[in-house]
Amino acid sequence: MQYTKLGRTGLDVSRIALGCMSYGEPTRGGHAWTLDEESSRPFIRQALDAGITFFDTANVYSDGTSEEIVGRALAEMGRRDELVIATKVHGRMRPGPNGAGLSRKAIMTEIDQSLRRLGTDYVDLYQIHRWDPTTPVEETMEALHDVVRSGKARYIGASSMHAWQFAKAQYTADLHGWTRFATMQPHYNLLYREEEREMLPFCLDQGVGVIPWSPLARGRLARPWDVTTARSETDEFGKHLYLDEDETIVQAVAEVAAARDVPQAQVALAWMLAQPAVTAPIVGATKPHHLADAVAALDLTLTGAELESLGRPYTVRPIAGFS
Repeated sequence: MQYTKLGRTGLDVSRIALGCMSYGEPTRGGHAWTLDEESSRPFIRQALDAGITFFDTANVYSDGTSEEIVGRALAEMGRRDELVIATKVHGRMRPGPNGAGLSRKAIMTEIDQSLRRLGTDYVDLYQIHRWDPTTPVEETMEALHDVVRSGKARYIGASSMHAWQFAKAQYTADLHGWTRFATMQPHYNLLYREEEREMLPFCLDQGVGVIPWSPLARGRLARPWDVTTARSETDEFGKHLYLDEDETIVQAVAEVAAARDVPQAQVALAWMLAQPAVTAPIVGATKPHHLADAVAALDLTLTGAELESLGRPYTVRPIAGFS
C-alpha cells in the first residue's frame, strides 16, 4: 500500500479509500443491493489486510446502518489511532423541518448520532455531503469549526458542489478564522470529467485533498458496456449519471486493458491515480477482486500514449451528481 498526505494537512492516508456505501442493511435506505453485516465484514478485513487505513461512509447510507456496521468491524479488527474514518452530513435522517441540511442544529445533532453509530469519540474527517442553499454559509462553517474545536472531528471536508460555492465556503472560514475544508470529494472518473474545468485546479492551487467518489463510474468502467449488475438495475441515482455515448470511453479502457493483460478496473483506476489533483479515490467493493484490482492499480503506470487514448473520447456533458 502507498500512503500520502491528505492535502496540506499532516494526516497520512492510504492512496485507496474504501467506500462503505455498499455496506448496510438492504431493507433500510432504499438500497436493495447493499451487503448486510455478515457479508460486509470480509471486505473490511480484506481492506485492512491490504494496508488500507482510510474508510468513508455517511449518515444517510442505508439509514445509518452503514456507520453501525463499519464502526463495529473497525473496532474489532483495527486500531483506532491507525485508522482514518470519514463520514458525512446533509441528507435527511428523520422527518420534520430540522431532519436534514446544514443548519447548526442539524450538524450538532448529526455529529453526535454518527459518533454513536460508529462507536468512536471522533471522526477524522467530517464532510458536508452536498451544498445547502437554505442555510447561510456562515452558520454552516462556524458549526463545523465548533465540531472540530470540540474534538469530535479532526478535519472537515466537502463534496460535489460548484467551485464558486466551495471557494465561498473557504473564504468565509478564512474571514472569520474558522476551520477550512481540507478535502473535496467530487464526482470524477473517465466518464465524468467536468470537475477538471474549475474544481480540480482550485483544489490544486489551494492544497485541498481530492478524494473522488465513483472512480469506476458505478462499475461501468470495469466491465463490458452491455453487462449489468444488481446495483445498476436498481440504482435510480446512478442511472442518470452517464450517457449512452460513454460506450466509446469504456471501449478505450478495454483496449488498453487487453494490451496490458489486466482487468479494466486497474486501467481506469491507474488513469485516476495519475491525475495530479487526486489524493485517494474512494473505491467500493462487493467482490474480493474489487479491492485486489484497486490495490494493483497503484503499481500500474500508464504511458503518455495510453493516457491520451483514454482521455480522447470524452465530450462535454451536463453537470451530474450535485443533488
